[in-house]
Amino acid sequence: MYENILVETHGRVGLVKLNRPRQLNALNTATLRELAQAVGAFEQDEAIGAMVITGNEQAFAAGADIAEFQQTSLAELMQGLRADQYETLRKVRKPLIAAVSGFAYGGGCELAMLCDLIVASDTARFAQPEINLGIIPGGGGTQRLTRQVGKYLAMEVILAGRVLSAWEALQHGLVNKVVPVELYLEEALELAQAIAERAPLAARLAKDAVNRAQDMSLEHGLSLERSNFLIAFGSEDKHEGTTAFVEKRRPVWKGK
Repeated sequence: MYENILVETHGRVGLVKLNRPRQLNALNTATLRELAQAVGAFEQDEAIGAMVITGNEQAFAAGADIAEFQQTSLAELMQGLRADQYETLRKVRKPLIAAVSGFAYGGGCELAMLCDLIVASDTARFAQPEINLGIIPGGGGTQRLTRQVGKYLAMEVILAGRVLSAWEALQHGLVNKVVPVELYLEEALELAQAIAERAPLAARLAKDAVNRAQDMSLEHGLSLERSNFLIAFGSEDKHEGTTAFVEKRRPVWKGK
């Protein structure tokens, strides 16, 4: 079904693996389209509670496909096909985890930052080297990196080509955890499974509130949180969760 990715399920977790090893998983338009399609299918699957995106040990994704970029006209870029794929991924409501090892450069770093959590191997490297090609990040790098690590470090990464090690990324809040390379995917899948076992509606509402917190004043953020809380409070899952707690049993979530 797909040429550039591999798709698996692990319990209630959907796994998408970028699969262009010769190109270090460089993100061409076809790969982004397939990635958006696969994630969209998992989004619609009620049996899936969370998703993981990964590459391989050598490279999560080493950036955009430069060969494709060289042949792409400005008019083609202005059609916004790549931006549409990124936007599709950004709007995913289920929790999305990046399992990163090796290179996460350019578009690969942007793809990781699109996710809700990042598990990194100790060999992971994060960079936005677009300036070396005479361009700037175009998939959200200038905005998301600045929000995560602050203006001055983001300037150094984007203007001077600084590469962040996994441990530096952890220090500056860009990743959740760093684990040995042989464990990074297993760790990400375990984290995704733990999330997938929680109430699905509550997970989506919480993700929405946290993601939008950076774009709102505290007053508006608290108002959004209150609205999402009331939706969760009125759900069947809230009734099941509180009942299961009192009865000392595991809840059976319905996602509504």
